[in-house]
Amino acid sequence: MYKLKMLMPFKKREIYLVLILAMLFLPLNTINLKAETKDCFEKLNRGVFQLNMVLDKALFKPIASGYSYLPYPIKKGVRNVTSNISHTVTIPNNLLQGNIQGALNETGRFAVNTTFGIFGIFDPASKLGLKKNDPEDYGQTLGAFGVGPGCYVMLPILGPSTIRDSIGVVGNTLLDPFYLSTVGDRNMLLDNNLGDRTYYIEEGFEKVDFRARNLETFDDLEKNSIDLYSTVRSLYLQRRENLVNNGTSSEDDDWKDFK
Repeated sequence: MYKLKMLMPFKKREIYLVLILAMLFLPLNTINLKAETKDCFEKLNRGVFQLNMVLDKALFKPIASGYSYLPYPIKKGVRNVTSNISHTVTIPNNLLQGNIQGALNETGRFAVNTTFGIFGIFDPASKLGLKKNDPEDYGQTLGAFGVGPGCYVMLPILGPSTIRDSIGVVGNTLLDPFYLSTVGDRNMLLDNNLGDRTYYIEEGFEKVDFRARNLETFDDLEKNSIDLYSTVRSLYLQRRENLVNNGTSSEDDDWKDFK
């Protein structure tokens, strides 16, 4: 009972933080999903984008290039595990959006792959007809509630976002059961947590795997773009609109080229 009481303040504190951020910044977005996304901080965003490019060339791309030489079964296993863990965010957001069928499908995939798939290394759920769908997150849920994207922002290391999606990123982290069971002193799992390293290692592998799968795609984009910053901004906003509308956007989703 004592441990339960100790756990509750952590949950409340994180929920309150997300709500405070929403109240502070969502008025800037206006409750209008069709509102044009303006690049209000373009000068600053371009500076952050250049910083991200320097970090990518000096650190992330070399790591991803080395990772790409690993045997395919290992890379596939890593991808499956990170995808399986993402269900801890996708499931509650399906429920918040009223997508009960999606929530049941994702719950089934998570249960099957975590057990019979050995913590998600393998994907037996797909063979059982539980197909993999696009992930859902708190930024998409805010969009589904009618919250406009607000200004476009370029985040250090994390990359392109909007005010709405930046608030969503906070929710994706602080309200994620996987985060709560790994980072900090949160005894949620068998009277102990999984350790901070577990969370950061999973996050690191997810980012490296994504970068490795898109080495050629991004190189082509960089070579063929007159203004790479504007191209990335356009592709990101297309992708997010498509996800918020569950694939019903009238515009083509060119971000699909990224795997």
